[in-house]
Amino acid sequence: MTARIAYCTDMEKSVLANNFEKRGWFQVSPDDEWNFYWAGAQTCRSLFSVDSGYRMNDNQMINHFPTHYELTRKDLLVKNIKRYRRELEREGSTLAARDATGRYIHLDFLPTTFMLPADYNLFVEEFRRNPNTTWILKPAGRSQGVGIFLVNKLAQIKKWSRDTKSSFNPTLVKDTYVISRYIENPLLIGGKKFDLRMYVLVTSYRPLKAYMYKQGFCRFCTVRYDTSGQELDNMFVHLTNVSIQKHGEEYNSVHGGKWPVRTLRLYLEGTRGKSRTDRLFSDITWLVVHSLRAVAPIMASDRHCFECYGYDIIIDDQLKPWMIEVNASPSMTSTTANDRIMKYKLVDDIISIVLPPDGVPNVHWNKIPSPDKFGDFELLLDEEVYQNSDHHHQHTSGHRGGGKTSDRHSAPRWK
Repeated sequence: MTARIAYCTDMEKSVLANNFEKRGWFQVSPDDEWNFYWAGAQTCRSLFSVDSGYRMNDNQMINHFPTHYELTRKDLLVKNIKRYRRELEREGSTLAARDATGRYIHLDFLPTTFMLPADYNLFVEEFRRNPNTTWILKPAGRSQGVGIFLVNKLAQIKKWSRDTKSSFNPTLVKDTYVISRYIENPLLIGGKKFDLRMYVLVTSYRPLKAYMYKQGFCRFCTVRYDTSGQELDNMFVHLTNVSIQKHGEEYNSVHGGKWPVRTLRLYLEGTRGKSRTDRLFSDITWLVVHSLRAVAPIMASDRHCFECYGYDIIIDDQLKPWMIEVNASPSMTSTTANDRIMKYKLVDDIISIVLPPDGVPNVHWNKIPSPDKFGDFELLLDEEVYQNSDHHHQHTSGHRGGGKTSDRHSAPRWK
């Protein structure tokens, strides 16, 4: 007889409720005894706070790690990637090798980024070295395109500083901002900029166990990209967030300005060739793995937790992927029929992977599901399997496209 699972959620999303009810689960309130909680990040922070005094039992599971912000807050992500590079350099790792210009050869997947106000002087030095560049300024803790703007003159930053009355005094300013070099040569399709949303599931950080979803998608801007710098204030040109683009006159509610990632792959194979396309997707896998490695040592790896992240990636016209940010709560809102189908399947596959074979949450389970439970996920890496198997390469070659990985992405280099 199938166990009755009590679930609760603070999100009224049909793709969640339909999945839970399909399994015969029943809904309870957070104050009742629950087994499975799909919650917003803020709810999880409250639950895990010292003040709450809440202790989960062995048969409870929740969809965020307590310190997920080490990966999903923009300023902490940058800080952790930089620390990871420095640590690898100190160890003499070839992963941290640099070229003649000082650029990281293998770990150059994050645009040059500074924190404001803390790094203001460093930013000014960099700006003066490269005065004809555009930068994008974002609040570190906000999402959905809120508070973002582009600048290409120092005077704009100084005016913003005056307007916020911070004078770049860290003791006076509450919000940290990140300012990153804007990718001015994005790959365009139909003259429009797009980004890539990839879903990555982590079931454990120590040992690291991560999966990538095959059914990501591209999000297109509604207005053609402008390279002259005259449209810096037009967010319909520069920001792909659906929360912004849906208000544009050119927004199409049928396809939602989205392409499935498989369509992108076919397009690139036709225009750039299969080997170059395979290399791009291999590079995307590479940046995901190393971003997770960067935070794994400092992430609170609670066995009650799993987390599905939304990775936002920009591809430039040289087919180089750049990691823009990582979202802790990727939207479960469906903007189109295809969106609803994909997100329903995403949640279904997540649940199949994170639950033990008997379907009941259990912190003592080793979190090694059988491959028939993966659905449309592919295993990126499982350090426990790697450490315990003489055939670990079989478990780390499941890249998108199913082909062989390049030497750069082979399992030994991940170790």
